[in-house]
Amino acid sequence: MRWNERARTLEDVAADVRYALRGLRRRPGFALTAILTLALGIGTTSAVFSAVNAVLLSPLPYPEPERLVRIFEQNSPTNRWSLSNADWQGIKEGQRAFESVALLRPGGAALSTNGQAEWVRVGWVTSGFFRTLGVTLTRGRGFEEGDDAPGKPPGVVVSEDFWTRNVGRGDPIGRTLVLDQVSYTVVGVLPGGMQQHAGMRAEVWPILQLPTPTRRGPFGFVGIGRLKKGFTLDAATRDLAGVSERIFPLWAAGFQDRTARLTPYSLREIVVGDASKSLKVLFGAVALVLIIAIANVANLVLVRSMGRMRELAVRTALGAARTRIARQLMTESVVLGALGGVLGLIVAALGLKALSLLGPDLPRMDEARLDLRVVLFTAGVALLSGILVGIYPLVVSMTRSLASSMRSDSRGGDTSRGTQLFQSIMVAAEFALALPLLLGAGLLLQSLSNLQHVNPGFDARHLLTARISLPAVTYSDSSLVRRFWEDALRSIREVPGVLEVGRTSSLPPDSFGATNNFDLLDKPVAPGGAEPVAPWAWVTPTLLPALGVPLIEGRFFQETDNGGASPVALVSRAWAERYFPGESAIGKRMYTGGCRECDASTIVGVVGNVKYEGLTGSGDAAYEPARQDQRESFLVIRTAGDPLNVVGPIRARIRTVDPDVPIRDLAGMEERLSDSVANPRRLTWLLGAFATSAVVLAALGVFGVLSYIVAEQRREIGVRIALGADRSAIVGMVLRRGMVRSVIGLAGGVLLSLQGMRVLQAVLFDVSATDWTTFAWTSLLLLAVACLACWLPGRKAASIEPIEALKGE
Repeated sequence: MRWNERARTLEDVAADVRYALRGLRRRPGFALTAILTLALGIGTTSAVFSAVNAVLLSPLPYPEPERLVRIFEQNSPTNRWSLSNADWQGIKEGQRAFESVALLRPGGAALSTNGQAEWVRVGWVTSGFFRTLGVTLTRGRGFEEGDDAPGKPPGVVVSEDFWTRNVGRGDPIGRTLVLDQVSYTVVGVLPGGMQQHAGMRAEVWPILQLPTPTRRGPFGFVGIGRLKKGFTLDAATRDLAGVSERIFPLWAAGFQDRTARLTPYSLREIVVGDASKSLKVLFGAVALVLIIAIANVANLVLVRSMGRMRELAVRTALGAARTRIARQLMTESVVLGALGGVLGLIVAALGLKALSLLGPDLPRMDEARLDLRVVLFTAGVALLSGILVGIYPLVVSMTRSLASSMRSDSRGGDTSRGTQLFQSIMVAAEFALALPLLLGAGLLLQSLSNLQHVNPGFDARHLLTARISLPAVTYSDSSLVRRFWEDALRSIREVPGVLEVGRTSSLPPDSFGATNNFDLLDKPVAPGGAEPVAPWAWVTPTLLPALGVPLIEGRFFQETDNGGASPVALVSRAWAERYFPGESAIGKRMYTGGCRECDASTIVGVVGNVKYEGLTGSGDAAYEPARQDQRESFLVIRTAGDPLNVVGPIRARIRTVDPDVPIRDLAGMEERLSDSVANPRRLTWLLGAFATSAVVLAALGVFGVLSYIVAEQRREIGVRIALGADRSAIVGMVLRRGMVRSVIGLAGGVLLSLQGMRVLQAVLFDVSATDWTTFAWTSLLLLAVACLACWLPGRKAASIEPIEALKGE
């Protein structure tokens, strides 16, 4: 009997589904509106969830990823930096907490093919890198222990797509790849194209062979470790603290910060970074859009169910059980949700693609896809949406008097006060939820405007920027490096339209090459204390004038400041005000880079603040003359006209100096400034799109409810007009009804916004999340939209002709 009962139940459910589909076919307008509305809400929610799933929820794509850490140097909870070669040697020899450790140096190299040099993204790694992460190669042996020892034949691991695209078909194992004029033997192949490992992207992974260090710096290496089984992060922290203590005396002459400690962090935490801030904002936004969509469809279903009361009453009178009818009604709502979910998957696929292309730059987005977890999430949201859509219409249908339903006309006749209250609550809720979205978009827009009006500290007009890296093999001697830069800069100056050119190790607004520590002779750091740091740039004398940076005090660099001259430095006004408030910084001296045996540098000039750490940075910066052995530099070229007009001639001039040295990243400075705010701009666009959807849905909600009320009260309105009521009074009556609901919703939205905007504060710049000006104009805008949505049904009500309305009497 149980099997028969179950079979009968399944047959009834199937019948209900078929009946629901037939009903939707009979009302295509209602069906299309409801399904598309749900698909929009479900699809956008699933698209953002797929990003949340890839970035925040999914483990890193390695075996036992919870055991992977990244190792930093750290001297305070807010100040950490990458490792040095000396740190690496100390870790290898002294650590006890890790099963394996590895080092990565991200960057680029000149790939020589067919007599031409092309820059490619490269990650130099020590021999245990792929083994530490647990990456499996598709071909080849990969790196073996000892391959990273100096003097060993250099090997390289490449991605399969890179080899096919740049070299050709055939088995790459054992073949040769020339990077920066060094021949590397291919020892392994990774699947696919661009790879992201330990948060760094590259297509080519050559072996990193480091010599014995001679000092503690420079820093700039990414340290990766895999914890031994049974070791915790705290245990590794204690182990590395011991390593720090052991290596400190070895380099104390040039690195006196005894507070610096080698410190491990979860690799997943480092890779994800601040992405959770943007994703929380986006997911909260789409969740509000989904709730508004559900409220809209619930109102549509309620209106439709009121029109079916006579049908349901007849079926009940003919013997249909109320539970049977209730199941059918809920099945119809769930079918709506299911169809919205199916279409929502298509919306999610399109939304995910749009999010990848147009959304903020998020780590691990290349891993986002509509996998099983996302599909199950979509199914769950679709089911929940269907249930929520059908609950109140079901309650109304099941509790309404059958006798009154039989007496009412075919349209459903009278609408109960409970139904009107439900509709009012839904409309108010939609406006309450739309306000935080509109307010968030307004705050982000204000924040973006503030960012775009930040003074970067230089004149970006008519500036072209580029980057050149010289191969270490062919430019091992500093005299060769100096000769190349002299020839290159002289040749570029000869290009028609070029006014000035300079080179630098750091490029504003967000490509600073390094930070450097320093110790002021007038205000020395206590022995063993942490020295202050600042963005540091090594520049030619022409660089700051080419950028248009103003001289505040003293002088710029001169050609005689390099070479054997006493070391000099320039500092920004923010730097000078921080370390020498109320007095001149000119003539002050400082040790730089931790070297006490070196001559102290004398400050000879104070220049304007230049943003090197993004447009939100402080403007702190210090400058030293460009070093003769500086093989990698940015070029800054000021032109008389459009800087892009000289790109071709400049490329040609560099090829005449050395055809094996590629010039890359040629771009106008105005474009760089625009790119520096790309993430805030994209987040603003996305939230603006969600806010627009929410406002449109809320407006459609109040429009639909008022249109339904007008249709229900058509005869009453006709009688009023026949008795002499002014048509403008009819419009005012409908407007009052709608605006009361909207204002109540707006008040609720203000309270909701005051709580929810705290999440948004983390991504705002120079504007408070409770900025009352933005609150005011977004509220007025939402009221204006509500007024328009109420006026249209009011105008329709005022146009009712009494004779037509009273024909049925």
